[in-house]
Amino acid sequence: MTLFSTLLKQLSIKDFFDMGIVAFMIYQVLKIVKGTRAIQVLLGMVFLAILYFLGINYNLYTVNWILEHFFDYIFIIFIVIFQDQLRAALATVGTGRKMFNFFDRSPVNYDLEEVIKSVTALSKERTGALIVVERKNGLQNYIDTGTVLDAQVHSDLIYSIFQTISPLHDGAIILRAGKILAAGCFLPLSKNIEIDRHFGTRHRAALGISEVSDAIVIIVSEETGKIKLCYNGEFLYCHNENELRVLLKKAWSGKRLDSQNHLTGQGV
Repeated sequence: MTLFSTLLKQLSIKDFFDMGIVAFMIYQVLKIVKGTRAIQVLLGMVFLAILYFLGINYNLYTVNWILEHFFDYIFIIFIVIFQDQLRAALATVGTGRKMFNFFDRSPVNYDLEEVIKSVTALSKERTGALIVVERKNGLQNYIDTGTVLDAQVHSDLIYSIFQTISPLHDGAIILRAGKILAAGCFLPLSKNIEIDRHFGTRHRAALGISEVSDAIVIIVSEETGKIKLCYNGEFLYCHNENELRVLLKKAWSGKRLDSQNHLTGQGV
């Protein structure tokens, strides 16, 4: 108890503030890697740290020499290994609804019905589609990969873009602020090796963009005509038009989506 009391006397408010920031950063890192293969890498690093501790205590000179040089570059190694997770984390800094509201975008119900109408029609005809709705994280680098349209959102336009005779059907359209900014856009494919093998390129692209941004993605399967919503790295199945409407509104407002809609990876 004396040692604890002495330690408390030596710590100032600044020290507690400093430790609080570090603890918060560690907590955020753990949240980012939770449920991904990155957690396995972290466990591997913990194992190496334990091995290094044992090497020091038992004078394992060769092991110590190797691990000392390894930990000299630990920050560079960390950045290289977790570059995707770090990119996603930095992109979401300050995008909370209670922070930096100046940059927050209001819900866009103006084009919601137009999108739903077009998706429903495409689903009935089993025409594949990939629609990305930009939220707080900018998608300009992906917009630049497609053909700029800068057109008002309309169900007929969306429907015509994804017809197989259209030169822009093989890609994604990106919506922002009531406009279809571009069509035929290329999206980053998910690197998740645990994704169901039945998912094709369209689904992997939807998952990929949702992993690196807060975008909402609507997918229409070309094989089955089923409608799925991809948000925050998860697929959700929309059984009907009304369910799609509800999920879109929830996703846009940042609410937690119902787990009962989560896909198991079957019946793509």
